Amino acid sequence: MSTTVPIATDSAGTVREAAEHTVAMDDATAQALTEQADALVREHVYPLEQVLLDEGFEAVEPRLGTVRETVKEAGLWAPFLPVSWGGRGMPLMAYARLSEVLGQTPLGHYAFHCQAPDVGNMEVLLAHGTDAQHERFLRPLAAGEIRSCFAMTEPGHAGSNPVWMSTTARVDGDDFVIDGRKWFTSSADGADFAVVMAVTDPDAPPHQRASQILVPLDTPGFEMVRNISVMGDVGSGWMSHAEIAFDGCRVPKHHLLGSRGAGFAIAQERLGPGRIHHCMRWIGICERAFDLMCRRAATRELSPGKFLGSKQAIQHAIAECRAAIHGARLMVLDAARAIDERGARAARVEISTIKFTVAQTLCKVLDHAIQVHGALGMTDDTLLSYWFRHERAARIYDGADEVHKSVVAREVLKSYGLVSTK
Repeated sequence: MSTTVPIATDSAGTVREAAEHTVAMDDATAQALTEQADALVREHVYPLEQVLLDEGFEAVEPRLGTVRETVKEAGLWAPFLPVSWGGRGMPLMAYARLSEVLGQTPLGHYAFHCQAPDVGNMEVLLAHGTDAQHERFLRPLAAGEIRSCFAMTEPGHAGSNPVWMSTTARVDGDDFVIDGRKWFTSSADGADFAVVMAVTDPDAPPHQRASQILVPLDTPGFEMVRNISVMGDVGSGWMSHAEIAFDGCRVPKHHLLGSRGAGFAIAQERLGPGRIHHCMRWIGICERAFDLMCRRAATRELSPGKFLGSKQAIQHAIAECRAAIHGARLMVLDAARAIDERGARAARVEISTIKFTVAQTLCKVLDHAIQVHGALGMTDDTLLSYWFRHERAARIYDGADEVHKSVVAREVLKSYGLVSTK
């Protein structure tokens, strides 16, 4: 009989992976691994960035394959995964610091096989997958032999209300038959399978209506409609966002991930650590953009011998960005510590706080960096325009800023005796 991987539940009721999935790691070891990763990124990944900007992900993907082998040989492959699955078993705090280093290049997380959406799919498969699902889906995904995607958002419904969806999965004999449409299904182009959120129990309470189902993308009835153009960039492969459709797409019932009706709970479970991953990646982007901005300010002449960085307005922008990045980093590390100590559910205020704060910091730093670069900042001769196109969505996905601000404010106001409804 297939069994699920052992999981633990903390005192706040949040499902958490068993402690055996991570290894004890002191600060010195974590720092050494982070420095090793930083050296690999600078030597092997940074040189590929201009190829990405000029020719797209398809052109750079074969060369990344070589880099990924180098990462494996260095023992830094999939750092979040347990050692038994080929990873490093890094605890969340240690992985958060590593994620900042990898985030300083658009290709860093992919090179180290800890890229979204695969990282989240691996985590939930590890926690909720059956033995058979581990062999069919998790094992090749963990090894980097295949990619995956996560299909939740729908074009016909507000993404800020994740329990309202039209995609259904009805039972027909031993199968689920899936019908519906999803979009912004990141990395569907070239993926082997999707984790699909679909309504299986329409008469249940709202948070218990949907389930997560594993759908191989070669299943009849699945259609890859298009890669969506994001501010003029269609993308390809892992670096793309797709619109997909299911029309009588039939998969076996044993492809159900976790319990029936637990789709929303599983999605929430992955979002806590996932937001730490995102926020530290964004801080990595901020640091790289800040470095580019300072280099430009220190070397760009306005006239012979007079540099851009001598202007007070530029100095103020640099100071504001430096303070904002440092504050955001400390806030994220504090949230990661809260998750480690109390669980994601108990740390939901800290998680919501970093989500909108770091997203806004990212947008602010990128805007300042582009401004300092002038016309050059608008071109693809630097990474700034790429990040500006693709990271503006940071304030929308995984919960819009406004949603997270409301979560924080409601919790604060409870201590003043005001209990508000959503």
